Order: sequence, then C-alpha cells, then structure tokens
Amino acid sequence: MSNEILLLVGALALLDMFSPSIIGVTVYLLLVAKKHQLRLVLTYLITVALFYFSTGIFLMLGLYVIFDPIANLLSSYSARLTMTIVGGILFIGSWLVPKKKTTGAPRPKTLHVSAMIALGFTTSILEVATALPYFAAIGILTSHHLSFYEWLPILAGYNLMMITPGIILLCFHLLFRRYMHQPLRKIQSLFDQSTSSALSWIMFFVGLILLINGGMI
Repeated sequence: MSNEILLLVGALALLDMFSPSIIGVTVYLLLVAKKHQLRLVLTYLITVALFYFSTGIFLMLGLYVIFDPIANLLSSYSARLTMTIVGGILFIGSWLVPKKKTTGAPRPKTLHVSAMIALGFTTSILEVATALPYFAAIGILTSHHLSFYEWLPILAGYNLMMITPGIILLCFHLLFRRYMHQPLRKIQSLFDQSTSSALSWIMFFVGLILLINGGMI
C-alpha cells in the first residue's frame, strides 16, 4: 500500500471532518443538555461512526464482488479515464452549485440515549447519499485492490477522523465549561446561517482528487 493512497484518503477524511450534522448536533447537545452530556454526545458520535463504518465495509465487499469481474475486462486506461471524467464533472459542478440557506443541523426532540441512537441513524441515512468524500475514498481503495486487512483499518481511521471535531468540542466543553458557552453559540449561529457553499467546496476537492488519482492531469 503506497503513501499516495493514504494521502488521498486522508485528504478526503479531512473534508468529512466538517460535517454540518456532526458538529451541529454536538454543539446543540452541549448547549441544551443540562446533564449526561458526555453520554449523549458519545452515543450520537459512535452511532454515526458505526453506521458509516458498516456502510463502508458493505460497499467495499460488495464492490469487490460486483465490480471485480468487470474491472478485469477493462484496461487501466479506461478505468483512469472514467475516474477523470467523474472528477471533471464534480470539479466543474462545484462552481455551479446554487447558493441557498439551510435550516441548520437536525435537533433531537428528547435528550435520551435511545433518542441519540435514533438521531445518529436518521442523520446518517439522510446524508449517506451525499457523502461524496466517503464514496470517493471507497472508490480509491477499491480501485487499488487492497487486501481486507489493509483497507479495514483505513476505513476505521477515516470514521474516527470524521467524528474527531465532535470529540474535540466535547473535551473542550468538559475542561473549560465556563468559557465555552459563547464560542459554542457562535459555532451554532455559523451553521444555522450556512449556505450550500460547503457542498461546492466538497465537490471541488473530491473532483480534484479524482482527477489526480485518475492520472490524466
């Protein structure tokens, strides 16, 4: 396994670290929950990470089974050309995403562990179809035909990086509770007023990484 693969997947994981739902829900829980903040936030973050990790394993195994026979029929040039075309479409499309305000991160109706699990599954299911960096990372791992013991820890590390901002916010809140209220309010306000520019930046970087990985530029 080359360092190039680790760098590409690591760059995609950095993009997923800025997930509006993960950061938004974490901030909301830290501001609203009066007790059991550690349990509630960790339950939500672990649920999201396990969902994406399981989805990644399913896709990796499924892609190997479904696409390996097809990939063997394709020349390496064809595979790289396809990756380049997809990357080009995402790269160009990133400049065409319309700007519109969002309603902010999803917020739980009740503050219980079971509600956090349900919220984690719900937000993950709603957003998994638009998880461009994650799908791009899986595509890169699949195209390099890595062994199970090689790509499994990479997926685990990817998902750990994805929830790292939530864990960092939780740690800072627990250590500096008195001073974190105002910064958390500012973060919440930023996400509530966010636009689709986040999607355009993700499309831009994913497209660029696919173009580079395709070897056509």
